[in-house]
Amino acid sequence: QVQLVESGGGLVQAGGSLRLACTASGRTFSMYTMGWFRQAPGKEREVVAAINYSGRRTYYADSATGRFTISRDNAKNTVLLQMNSLKPEDTAVYYCAVDSRHSYSSTWYPPSGYDYWGQGTQVTVSS
Repeated sequence: QVQLVESGGGLVQAGGSLRLACTASGRTFSMYTMGWFRQAPGKEREVVAAINYSGRRTYYADSATGRFTISRDNAKNTVLLQMNSLKPEDTAVYYCAVDSRHSYSSTWYPPSGYDYWGQGTQVTVSS
């Protein structure tokens, strides 16, 4: 059974940092793009960052560029999201996801393109 488990969320003051981790189990995901998404109350789920199968290519939403860094460790089936200079508008539930329908791809898909999802971890940034 495939499972994605996020960790590392919490409450932080504006300007602070958090590191989110997502560990996959049940199969290997080293062939697939993995991504981090977030959803704030009353808003649609949006991409934050994505990383291709090798880790050599990354994508960031404008809101994350320069502040967040995505990385992966295929040996550990883990993807990380380092978030610095956090702002109150970063408050949301953060989800990791895998696009297992496209092997060895560097094409970036919207949330609908990802087929395995974690349960989410809450990030709250206070002003």
